Amino acid sequence: MRLDALSAIDFYKADHRRQYPEGTELVYSNFTPRSMRLYKGDATETVVFGLQGFCKWFLIDMWNETFFNKPKAAVVAKYQRRLDSSLGDGAVPMDHVEALHDLGYLPLEIKGLPEGVSVPEKVAVLTVKNTVPEFYWLVNYIESVMSSELWKPSVVATIAKEYREILTKYANLTGASLEGVPIQCHDFSFRGMSGLHDSASSGAGHLLSFVGTDGVPSIDYLEEYYNADPAKEMIGCSIPATEHSVMSLGGQTGEQELFRRLIADLYPTGLVSIVSDTWDFWTVVNEYIPALKDVIMARQPNAIGLNKVVLRPDSGDPIKIITGYTEDEYYIEADGEIISREDGTTLSPAEVKGAIECLWDTFGGTLTDCGYKELDEHIGLIYGDSITLERAHAILRRLADKGFASSNVVLGVGSYTYQYNTRDSMGYAMKATYGEVNGVGREIFKDPATDNGTKKSAKGLLRVDLVDGEYVMRDQVTWAEEAGGELKTVFKDGKLYNQTSLGEIRQRIQS
Repeated sequence: MRLDALSAIDFYKADHRRQYPEGTELVYSNFTPRSMRLYKGDATETVVFGLQGFCKWFLIDMWNETFFNKPKAAVVAKYQRRLDSSLGDGAVPMDHVEALHDLGYLPLEIKGLPEGVSVPEKVAVLTVKNTVPEFYWLVNYIESVMSSELWKPSVVATIAKEYREILTKYANLTGASLEGVPIQCHDFSFRGMSGLHDSASSGAGHLLSFVGTDGVPSIDYLEEYYNADPAKEMIGCSIPATEHSVMSLGGQTGEQELFRRLIADLYPTGLVSIVSDTWDFWTVVNEYIPALKDVIMARQPNAIGLNKVVLRPDSGDPIKIITGYTEDEYYIEADGEIISREDGTTLSPAEVKGAIECLWDTFGGTLTDCGYKELDEHIGLIYGDSITLERAHAILRRLADKGFASSNVVLGVGSYTYQYNTRDSMGYAMKATYGEVNGVGREIFKDPATDNGTKKSAKGLLRVDLVDGEYVMRDQVTWAEEAGGELKTVFKDGKLYNQTSLGEIRQRIQS
């Protein structure tokens, strides 16, 4: 099934054209993150991202392919059949649709802030108005699809930026190289997202702050819609890796030999990531890997100088698996048994130490300039199950408390973090604030008496300025004032303007 651009609406949008006051000639709306009250991290500003991709994919490609480039009679008949079957025969006249097809392009102008910048609450990230008076109805006609496509890339980009800030903070604290930060947060979210296009656009939000990803579609998305060039820049990267079907098919008795074959025969150079918790992760860490130490240490670097075997535990409490237990989290009985205070289970010495310390005991390493331990370059660890911003903080803090640099671990971030969000995470909403009827401007707004102020909208025409490094919005401005400021035309009358690139967005994110 191929969805049609014209039908990408909520039903109630279909006949708003006739509900507006007679003589309406212009509608002016904005898309704004109204509140971060429900956001689960510590960020106080929202990263702007997704508009250029939306304009290319939906407003240009999809409208041309499914509407303007198709016979008018076929387009109108299909749309009328859909509305008649759901709203009743003849409920919505088709003359406005026919007129739009005759026009041959979308008569809209969308202005947006530079993608990659961060804005406070209640600052509009874009505005939309019609450019031909007859088609005032189009402005909020696209609200539903615009909202559904834009909120998540922005939210994911904001979360990813916060992960990068956490990793940068602990790299500076422990003396780890900042060059490793872009690969220290790896996107595992594809399988948990809401479909292919969703995973591509939201995964692209991750890649604004990192290059590590297993989501191939997000790389394609950035190349297609954000002028990314894999010949000139690292869009996204990954490494050869196993999964549980690979590890378990040979049986538990063959697991150690499989580790040897992966490390020595299949991937003797460069990088390889191996799922290590199929049966007993601590057996892998304390028996299999030490037995293969000579083979691992003999690995040769690949073309970019990497030669690491990466273990991947994927179950349990990631904080304790990676960093072990603190002294107040266990006690030792008279017979020497180590008992967890949390659940009363018996712990092995390896569990108390945690994976990073166990690997240090086997492989050793070096000290950073700040005096923190950094594992030998031949061995590493990635944890990719249920990592959150809070857990990332805890893992890196506890590693530092034990004297280990932040660079000893890569965090796999999945749908537990990137999918457990909604449009309300940052309160995104598209609302009209200005219109013109019979040539006379009308400032409009909403301010529900039953609301706490979150839904109070701006009023009239809008302008956003950069003042002392922060984006500030003014409403009720004149057309002359609205024409200036930081909101620049991105889409107008079916064409794209002021295109940006992945490289430019990354520079804005990191500045």
